[in-house]
Amino acid sequence: MTKPKKVHSKTKAPFVLLWLLLVALLAATVFLAPPPGVFAQVTAKAIPTKDNTIRPFKVHVPQEAIDGLRRRIAATRWSDRETVADQLHALRLATMKELVRYWGTKYDWRKAETKLNALPQFVTNIDGLDIHFIHVRSKNANALPLLVTHGWPGSVFEQLKIIAPLTNPTAYGGKPEDAFDLVIPSIPGYGFSGKPTDIGWNPDHIARAWAELMKRLGYTRHVAQGGDWGSSISSAMARQAPTGLLGIHINLPATIPPEVASVLACGGPAPEGLSQKERAAFDSLDKFNKQERAYAVIMGTRPQTVGYGLTDSPVGLAAWLLGHPGFAQWTYRGGDSQKSPTKDEVLDDITLYWLTNSAVSSARLYWENNNSILNAAAQKTADISLPVAITVFPREIYPAPQTWARRAYRHLIYFHEVAKGGHFAAWEQPQLFSEEIRAAFRSLR
Repeated sequence: MTKPKKVHSKTKAPFVLLWLLLVALLAATVFLAPPPGVFAQVTAKAIPTKDNTIRPFKVHVPQEAIDGLRRRIAATRWSDRETVADQLHALRLATMKELVRYWGTKYDWRKAETKLNALPQFVTNIDGLDIHFIHVRSKNANALPLLVTHGWPGSVFEQLKIIAPLTNPTAYGGKPEDAFDLVIPSIPGYGFSGKPTDIGWNPDHIARAWAELMKRLGYTRHVAQGGDWGSSISSAMARQAPTGLLGIHINLPATIPPEVASVLACGGPAPEGLSQKERAAFDSLDKFNKQERAYAVIMGTRPQTVGYGLTDSPVGLAAWLLGHPGFAQWTYRGGDSQKSPTKDEVLDDITLYWLTNSAVSSARLYWENNNSILNAAAQKTADISLPVAITVFPREIYPAPQTWARRAYRHLIYFHEVAKGGHFAAWEQPQLFSEEIRAAFRSLR
């Protein structure tokens, strides 16, 4: 009797091959996929959308991204020590090494995440770009909505200490009627906001986006505040005068008159006839132009070029941010780094830039602006008809004199020179800053 042929081994062969192919593909996916840290920025954000919804947001950076930062810090190749002691041209090597050692071994980003995630955070898409913002409502039903904008090299971390005093003023020496609802957005290209992929996201565009944000939140009346880029953006909002905006407060005003601006541009001597305060302002601006504003020139002309090094080296990024004159008291002149902002708070800000890969995207705002944010004519202050309030902090880039301020802003409702504080006023002096905001907007309630 003839036995039937065995054919099962042949019929199973294709299935075996298919199974082996699937296993190989799975292995390739596991072993060839980029490490989790590559997607740190994506996983920390809400899912992008082009509708008008407002979505809750939480920060969680993958551990691999944090470990990767520490590995890069540990592998730093240090430069030679500075050749001068006056620090006019560099951060001290010893200062940087001490800070970086702490950053790479003891600093804890998770504490920064906890601070942010303890607050109501949201994302909404405006003009095709996700905008991250903190939104804290006061328990006072009559609170005045206030939008506060940070600058460079800052972030929303600058404003965290003013949230409680402004939303709950009675606990900080204020009155119930001084309460604010706070909206604190991240500028496009900064922090957890989206990064523009096309040109045009200048202060005017951001101002229009902020007006849309406040409208989307349901506010029919509000005020705005800002320093550094926040001043330029708030001023643009005041020029545009969207429905519901009552007025602005700024702590780095554009008051430089045209005749003074032209002399500063060519490095000439101070014009004759300046008052004592005007001469002090001129001298500060002259020093800033000649010794301290190189960072702005480079980012305003070659943001992509400088960005490669800042994106690749965490220590390079930290030195670049700390080189801003706003950090001068903290880093250059022996300031107490345990005072506000503390060492950990400054590292919160620097680490945010690193983890969100924002060196280039934040620098591009300088290229987009094209004009000095301190010149009255360049910022078109004469076109602002809404009320403007100004606080002058003594360690700011320059002490804006009241005479220039009144020339620049035709509806100046508040001008006050305080005794302490600098460029990061809300960060450095949160109680004083909050008192200034209450006083500045009291007449607009």
